[in-house]
Amino acid sequence: MDSSTHKVYHEHEFDSRQHLEQYFSDKPDMAFGDDILKFPIDNLRQAFTVGNVKGNILIDLSIGSIVHHLYSASEFFKNIIVLKVNNRCIMELKRWVDDRTGAFYWGHTSTLLQEKEENSDQCQDQEAKLRSAIQHVVKYDLEKENMTEPLVLPPADCVISVWLLDAISKDQDDYIRYLRKFSRLLKPGGHLMMIGSLGTTYCTVGKVKFHGFTYDEDFVRKVLVGEGFIIDYCKVQERTAVSDLADYKAFIFIEAHKEK
Repeated sequence: MDSSTHKVYHEHEFDSRQHLEQYFSDKPDMAFGDDILKFPIDNLRQAFTVGNVKGNILIDLSIGSIVHHLYSASEFFKNIIVLKVNNRCIMELKRWVDDRTGAFYWGHTSTLLQEKEENSDQCQDQEAKLRSAIQHVVKYDLEKENMTEPLVLPPADCVISVWLLDAISKDQDDYIRYLRKFSRLLKPGGHLMMIGSLGTTYCTVGKVKFHGFTYDEDFVRKVLVGEGFIIDYCKVQERTAVSDLADYKAFIFIEAHKEK
């Protein structure tokens, strides 16, 4: 299939539940455990437990209706604002936040976090703690100057973005433009944590192929520095999953802070 025919995450219908079932479930044959489940949990846990990232407000801009990357964040931030680009993602996430019947099961991911903690008792109610911390789920429009217009968000101490820039950016200019918008949500000195996929061109949801922006570690480092960030930590993990649902080569985690 010609990549020019791939759908685009924020422009076409994206089945958030199918996305969760294919990439984040607890099915025995799920190929992405080490990559998509463990990588965000491990790296964000490490970033938060070091103790440099804390404050009152955290804003999350991530793909689909995922929540597992926010477990550790809920230990340090009691006010998490989640931004979503479409109604299906919002409805799927709210179903889980409100603990309603039919919500996607995330218990296997909270268990992964417990395995990393010396005192597992602290994590037994991790999902409830995260539900409580997610104070608002807000729709946004990437093309507006204020993405959440008419709502004006308070400046955040931390912004997390997981796989979103990969999905919404059609080229380098898009990536820089959207990163700049995300940066405006931060206080001076605030922290940005990003997870992205390197060398990807597509991911499949159901029978639909969605566009992925292709870039490498050098590109994202240069963009962050160019936008006034100081990179505190970076880790790249080579792909382990065997599946043709997506063609990424590796995942990257970057923690940076905005110069004051």
